[in-house]
Parts: sequence; C-alpha cells; structure tokens
Amino acid sequence: MTATDTLSRGRAALGIELGSTRIKACLIDADDPSVVLATGSYAWENSLRDGVWTYPLDDVWTGVQAAYAALVAEVREAHGVGIPSLAAIGVSAMMHGYLAFDDAGELLVPFRTWRNTSTERAAGELSQLLGTNIPLRWSVAHLHQAVLDDEAHVPDIAAITTLAGYVHEKLTGRRVLGVGDASG
Repeated sequence: MTATDTLSRGRAALGIELGSTRIKACLIDADDPSVVLATGSYAWENSLRDGVWTYPLDDVWTGVQAAYAALVAEVREAHGVGIPSLAAIGVSAMMHGYLAFDDAGELLVPFRTWRNTSTERAAGELSQLLGTNIPLRWSVAHLHQAVLDDEAHVPDIAAITTLAGYVHEKLTGRRVLGVGDASG
C-alpha cells in the first residue's frame, strides 16, 4: 500500500511528543509503524520564573499547533494529499512535573517542570514512608512539598497531572495517564 492510500484510508497514526526543547509530531503507517509518513516540530524552552522552571500553558498549544501544521505541510508536499482522518493519536510528554487545578479546571500555580528539584524533604519523607525511592522530580513529591510548605493553592486542588495528562485531557476530555506518567 502506498503512503497516499494509507492516508486516504485513515490508516495513519499521529504521535505528539512534548519534550524539553521541542514539541514533535510524527505521522506513521498504523499497519506498519516502521513507515514514517511525515514529521513536524516546534522549538520551545522552559524559563525560570520566580524560582520555578516552567512553560506557559499557552506555549503548549502554540507548539502543538505549529508542529502539527508543519507535519500537514510535509504530508501535502510529499504525498499530495491531506489527512482526512487518523487511526490513532498518542501523546507523550515530560513525565515529571506538577500541574495543579481547581474544581473549575483553572491552573493554580505555574506548571512546575522536571527541572525543579526543590522537593528534597518531600521526596525523602515519601521514600521512607513507601519503602521505595521517590525521585525529587515526581509529581507526588511536588504535591507533598506544596503541602509541607503550606502553599496557598493546596486547599483548592481538585486534580493534579503531568503535561501529557493535561494535553490528553484537553484533546479528549478524559483524564488518562500512561504507565510512565503515572509513575512520575
């Protein structure tokens, strides 16, 4: 089957990966994942704001849209067709970090990325309590540190997630985490 057939039959799968320095989109043949049909990317970088490594959430959507637009342009140029439908979409992102939301879905504090390691006390306490190593960067360490530090947003937390969980929820309306994200 040709790439054009794969695309026109809706047998392409889209992967979106939000890495530390780039947001990437990759389109593959769902029936033969070794076949890459097109890619797109967007460069981004976290910044240190008020002592916290963060990315503005608006940059997430700017980057996802730009990476996808570049991928669509490559599909049109290389294969002469559009993307009428997809067989699957997968989202991957930094599995470490902390996004805390209230019950209205509003972000309570800036996204804390994997680069933040201000959770030594929390990670130590959790590691001792659970009998397994809890790394400084894990979301649960960030949450416990916020509790220990009596941060003002803690009483308003209705949900926490990772970047991949946030993007997945916004795209599908479902709160879902993969194994790597759940461990993070």
